[in-house]
Amino acid sequence: MRKNEAYSVEITGLTAEGAGVARIDGQVVFVPGVIPDERCEIRIDHVGRTCAYGSLVRVEKPSEHRVTPECESFGHCGGCVFWHMDYACELEQKRRRVQDALSRIGGIDFPDLQITGSQSIYGYRNKVQFPVQVQNGKAVAGFYKAGSHTVIPITDCKIQPGVAKTIRAAVLSWMEKENVPAYDERTHTGLVRHIYLRYGAKSGQTLVCIVANCEALPKKKALVREILAADANVTGIVVNYNTKKSNVILGERFETLYGEGYLEDMLLGLTFRLSPAAFYQVNHDQAERLYEKAIEFARFTGEETALDLYCGSGTITLCLARHVKTVYGVEIVDAAIRDAKENARKNGIVNTKFFCADAGQAAIQFAHDGIKPDVIVVDPPRKGVSEDVIEAMAQMSPERIIYVSCDPATLARDIARLWEKGYEAKKAHCFDLFPRCAHVETVVLLSHKKADSYIHIDVEFGEGEGKIPVDSIAKRAEAYKPKEKVTYKMIKEYIEAKYGFKVHTAYIAEVKRNLGLPMYDAPNAVEELKQPRKHPTPEKVEAIKDALRYFAVI
Repeated sequence: MRKNEAYSVEITGLTAEGAGVARIDGQVVFVPGVIPDERCEIRIDHVGRTCAYGSLVRVEKPSEHRVTPECESFGHCGGCVFWHMDYACELEQKRRRVQDALSRIGGIDFPDLQITGSQSIYGYRNKVQFPVQVQNGKAVAGFYKAGSHTVIPITDCKIQPGVAKTIRAAVLSWMEKENVPAYDERTHTGLVRHIYLRYGAKSGQTLVCIVANCEALPKKKALVREILAADANVTGIVVNYNTKKSNVILGERFETLYGEGYLEDMLLGLTFRLSPAAFYQVNHDQAERLYEKAIEFARFTGEETALDLYCGSGTITLCLARHVKTVYGVEIVDAAIRDAKENARKNGIVNTKFFCADAGQAAIQFAHDGIKPDVIVVDPPRKGVSEDVIEAMAQMSPERIIYVSCDPATLARDIARLWEKGYEAKKAHCFDLFPRCAHVETVVLLSHKKADSYIHIDVEFGEGEGKIPVDSIAKRAEAYKPKEKVTYKMIKEYIEAKYGFKVHTAYIAEVKRNLGLPMYDAPNAVEELKQPRKHPTPEKVEAIKDALRYFAVI
């Protein structure tokens, strides 16, 4: 393979980011904008050691699911990845992605796994974050081009609410009139970093937040006038001050310029106060369906004690409160916990207790204090649940764990870890909260494993009629000896024989750790993992997984 050369390829699948997967002479090539089972002419843009990246030239044999993209920025903007296929195909690709991850990484099959699609694929996002940048001497706002920090100026995003377009234009107009410069991340100069807004899908309220690289934003009164002139229904205008050299959008300090520093919205009949930093699902209607499924899986009787880790502003916690005796909520963001407590007060809910703490530390403390929840709900960020949280949950020994996930790979990894702690995944259901984007949500019910039945056996040792000879028992025991221990050496030899290359012991340990498998039988490998080193290539990761499957480790 060479850069800029064209090839005809068969698309065999999709990556987690929505790019197509093809192979040329055995080497993997990733191509955006294609559909599985299509034959396409592609051009190679980059050739790496273990994989290559290409771009679509033309579709030689199109899929029956291919459609004309409705968004003119599709293929340039790094947000949506599925405008080129119909929605039914998108849902099936997402469902299959979850199913494959649960099977390959989690070791559990859900052949009848279902996915609930969104009622609308347009204007569903209730949170918008426009990065701001100077281009040709003028401030622009939009979304980053895929794989870069170059802003694509987008005036009409199909998945954002209509108010986003209005607010974006108003802020850019204020910047131009008042000579307020956009932020330059290369020089760490300029003021406006992001235009950030939240929209209440039920309440219709809009909260505008300007993220600024300064200690005090100038021309604030003019900003308020410009925004309210564009949309008089805006209920709050806030400045967030972030002077750090970081990709993290929000800083720690907020200043309210107009109205309140939060908005309110309704979810499952409850009213929620949402500050800019509080977590809230971006697709309101789908979030209601997701939470209803989580409550259905939990099978509450009304007498349970529940624990909601990663509770955000208390949305899941308060929805659970109507079905249990007591529920605890834990969240590390202080502003979110303040919102959660106010939300409980506003809705007249008195059987909740909220704690501002890291989920891992809180779970350990709960286990130490002997708090025994009947049900634990986790809705972690994409990195999943940490090992200390897994361990602490196991120590609390709830009857059921409800896992809400936005990343199939870490979900499957954590399911494998929880299996080792005595929990078995019983049910799963997928929800599409991000139409036209690659993400997918899944809710899983895990139950504490118990024996289905018990068999009582009396064995008498000795000679005579009706007695089982000791040597017979020994022979039977020999037949049920554990399988031979699979060593790192065996795995390395298998890979070298089959693939023709060697893998480092530390690489095997890293893959085992990512799969939630024990790896401490190789102390040297564990120590090496603590040192700075390159990670295994995708090719070596797949070879290691193949070896683990061969030896029935996964």
